[in-house]
Amino acid sequence: MSRAPVVRALAALAVIATSLVLALTMSPRLGLDLRGGTQLVFETRDSPTTKADAEATDRALEVLRRRTDALGVAEPTLARSGERRIIVELPGVLDPRKAAETIGTTAQLAFHPVLDYPDDSAKPKEGERILPDEDGRKLLLGPAGLTGAAVSDARAGIDPERASGWFVSLDFRDNRPWEKLTGQAACAPAGDPKRRVAIVLDDEVISSPQVNDTVPCNVGITGGKTEISGSFTTEEAQNLAMLVKGGALPVPVEIVEQRTVGPTLGAAAIEASAKAAIIGVALTAIFLVLAYRLVGLLATIALGCYALISYAALVAVGATLTLPGLAGFVLAIGMAVDANVLVFERAREEYTEAPGKGLRPALLKGFHHAWSAIADSNITTLLAAGLLFFLASGPVRGFGVTLSLGVLASLVSAMLITRVLAQWAVGRTAVGSRPLLSGLGSVGRLRTWLTKKDPDLMRRGRLWLAVFGTVAAVALAGLFVRGLEFGVEFTGGRIADYSTAAPANVDTARQAVSDAGFPSAVVQRSDDGLTVRTGQITADDAAKIESALEGVAGPITKLRDELVGPSLGDELRRNALIALGVALAAQLAYLAFRFRWSFGTAAVLALAVDVAVVVGAFAWMGKQVDGVFLASVLTIIGYSVNDKVVVFDRVREMWGASPKTPFARIVSTAVVQTVPRTVNTGLGALFILAALALLGGDSLTDFAVALLIGVVVGTLSSAFVAAPLSVEFERRSSAPPPQSAKKRTSPSRQGSGAVV
Repeated sequence: MSRAPVVRALAALAVIATSLVLALTMSPRLGLDLRGGTQLVFETRDSPTTKADAEATDRALEVLRRRTDALGVAEPTLARSGERRIIVELPGVLDPRKAAETIGTTAQLAFHPVLDYPDDSAKPKEGERILPDEDGRKLLLGPAGLTGAAVSDARAGIDPERASGWFVSLDFRDNRPWEKLTGQAACAPAGDPKRRVAIVLDDEVISSPQVNDTVPCNVGITGGKTEISGSFTTEEAQNLAMLVKGGALPVPVEIVEQRTVGPTLGAAAIEASAKAAIIGVALTAIFLVLAYRLVGLLATIALGCYALISYAALVAVGATLTLPGLAGFVLAIGMAVDANVLVFERAREEYTEAPGKGLRPALLKGFHHAWSAIADSNITTLLAAGLLFFLASGPVRGFGVTLSLGVLASLVSAMLITRVLAQWAVGRTAVGSRPLLSGLGSVGRLRTWLTKKDPDLMRRGRLWLAVFGTVAAVALAGLFVRGLEFGVEFTGGRIADYSTAAPANVDTARQAVSDAGFPSAVVQRSDDGLTVRTGQITADDAAKIESALEGVAGPITKLRDELVGPSLGDELRRNALIALGVALAAQLAYLAFRFRWSFGTAAVLALAVDVAVVVGAFAWMGKQVDGVFLASVLTIIGYSVNDKVVVFDRVREMWGASPKTPFARIVSTAVVQTVPRTVNTGLGALFILAALALLGGDSLTDFAVALLIGVVVGTLSSAFVAAPLSVEFERRSSAPPPQSAKKRTSPSRQGSGAVV
């Protein structure tokens, strides 16, 4: 007796037990779009003396880290992205203005000698500069005597006996430059501008005191300490001390992206996704049981294990679970049905062809023959998920991570857990004697009906191509008639969602925003209140818009606030086009390698039709195209390729077994034979997507709608675009049919084989 089933059972138990322990002992790391907070993306810029390379960006990151720690934010996250970008996540921070101003200030602190009070015609020499002092009077400053790098510590303080109020105390690492600077100033007479020392922070004179009369000439202030006094408020003094202590940024930084999400929106998204998952999985489970009876029930149990394994892998690798990632986790449950359906349909065929051999051999052959299509379809999905991770940005990258983990977990679920459960079940006498109860005893009514009709679909192959070509052309016409409405993520600008205490009149709100100085702002009604979209505006400008809205709509709550710089928008839009091009090229290369060039080209052209229809539909419907839409399109490509891989895998098998049969006839038969798998897999995904579309809220509805369109079109294009195109290409190909896999036979023995 083979030990393989026992080994598989033990492996399945080990995987489930490990996943259960990880799920119970570790918590998921939620992205800011789920728990609320602010994400700031800084981009370093070249300075006159320093190039903003990876090393300078790393140094800037450490400075930002010290400043962030000083803010007192719980569990902040900072990481370098690429060579010049720094991503800062601040959980719980819903007012990004203070955070951005504090941690993003260049903080170039310098101490300059004052040379004179210049007139309007004065021109500074090399190294000199003219800046107004704290009272607005112009000062001619000499080259810096020392910088903030010489400061070892800084702290804010207040002395009630002093009239100056708050001050900042500085400790120097090396006091000699300070002694020299103040000693030279002490030699000038009282009232002379040369007796002053200007303290400059980011090109602004924050204090320019005269050196005290008690300081000796050419000796200066000793002791390694000094104080900066001025008209500081409590907050100004504390911020200045924090900036100086944190250190100066080695290069200037600029905010290129900002995302702020309120905690209520994240909680609502989690609740909506959970409901969609429960409803979608319940419908999928009912469908599996109705379609495949006992093995369908066991597959449902395996799907539950799949969800556990996928979640455990997510927390084990420390991946951040974002809103699109949550949608990917839910969607992957529906896509995990695919492997089970492939195995069961193949096992049904094997049993129908040789019912006398029993259910167990048919099931084993089903797993064996379905493996090729399962492996190919999952690899193509991983290609799409990998592109999302490397070319997308922000929360969408989380979708690529969860989709990748979901694909790997689905392989474990279908090829290990389902196999262990199904093999055990069909080995029972009560099941073996009732093949129809098992769900593997017949190929199903749809397959039986199609086999009886035996339609020759490829006889009208060119008609199907003309029909789908027309559909794609009508869809793409929307790009010229309506145009694509790019989201802020691709165009740059600012978009904010607000909930209002009472229903607000859009026209009144639009007029209020216009009166506040933003006539070009787009104000629209949303489910929870109002959405305001503008160009590049500052955080102070955003605060003015909020005040204007409160004036006409009463108290408002910020649900979401996103700012994307124009350079980043151009880059993201360019990356989206690159991602689509690379996705199609990668699928073409893989399919050409695994099958033949004609199959790969036909599949990729069909994928182009799928993408064209989805993009065109969004143009006609006036829906926004953003990073989440890119995630849906790449997912459609991965899903659609899965379907085409199954068809071409069957074509290759049948053509190799019967090379004399006309190729068009083989393709038609292969399409008919794979229809049950196509329909059943599509229904599994549609249940999940329909639940997401209805319950997912604004943030996930467009994602689900795009996938719904893509799944339907991708399923049809496999039979009516990819298949007839492969027939057309093979008519022009001189390559021979593929060779069928030969069965391994043992060599015949001579004699009995006995040895004395």
